[in-house]
Amino acid sequence: MRYINYFDQDAYTNIAMDAWLLKNLKPKEPVFSLWQNKRAVIVGENQNTFSEVNSDYVDSHNVEVVRRVSGGGAVYHDLGNICFTFFVPVSSSARVDFHQFVQPMADALESLGIHVDISGRNDLEIEGKKVSGNAQRYAGGYLMHHGTLLWDTDVDAMVRSLNVADEKFISKAAKSVRTRVGNIKDYAPKDLTINKFIDQLTYYLTNEGRDGEYKLDANQKSDILMLRDKKFSQWSWNYGQSPEFMYNNHAKFNGGSIDVQIDVHDGKITDINFTGDFLGVRDWREMKSQLIDTPFTYEYVADILEKNKNGQYFGSITNNELLETFFQKDEVETNA
Repeated sequence: MRYINYFDQDAYTNIAMDAWLLKNLKPKEPVFSLWQNKRAVIVGENQNTFSEVNSDYVDSHNVEVVRRVSGGGAVYHDLGNICFTFFVPVSSSARVDFHQFVQPMADALESLGIHVDISGRNDLEIEGKKVSGNAQRYAGGYLMHHGTLLWDTDVDAMVRSLNVADEKFISKAAKSVRTRVGNIKDYAPKDLTINKFIDQLTYYLTNEGRDGEYKLDANQKSDILMLRDKKFSQWSWNYGQSPEFMYNNHAKFNGGSIDVQIDVHDGKITDINFTGDFLGVRDWREMKSQLIDTPFTYEYVADILEKNKNGQYFGSITNNELLETFFQKDEVETNA
């Protein structure tokens, strides 16, 4: 197979490149790429981003959040992870088989002396630990099959990026993830670095170097960067595409208990209600209109609460406590 070099380690660019190549490359034979992202959470096309990421952590640690065009769950990327993408002509989506496209990567790992098993329909495992997850998207006669290879991923950062920011859960969640997820480095020859690993995978997949690079021209590169700027770097795609949902949360503070119910559509608050035994000095409904049509993000809600802090709409419950009620999640889930 010929290979394509991705531009950078920027997740917005690389996910845009995946999408653009699927729609526009139209190769006659399969092509592939091995690429990396700096720290990022990549959300499945049909997922609710708000439910998948720990907003406080990703915002404070410069973790990019990008929605891809394939389904599946949210995954964490960093420079200890290697991403791969195959673009394959397929006459019909009915002929798409996960195993068919997981196998070449399994064979490549085996060629390096790393034994892997194909688990379920789309995972690779080493000694029962998941080291690769995969997803696919079919469009216009072509299949994009892409996935991850966990070489030496930061499990703690993975857990913190994808789960509630409650310290009492972090170590437990990280321990749980480590029992299910492995890093290929731990099973590879000791002298094999990540760069050598990428080079050897490329050598194997290019028919021992006999197949060359598929080079994009300047116009194609420009189109990809334009797609990144107009879509994949935009909040409206990465968050606003989240499905409509009703958010409910309950909390109890020294100033009383409070329940919040929020309707969100296209990433914006469409309705909101508070109940509880808090001792509001003024009726919170006086400020309700300021929250309607506001993006459901920490920054926007915090700004509105700050502007209304003197109203004592929630008694002695502080704005920081209210923000915890808006954005705290009640359970821990892990993805890899």
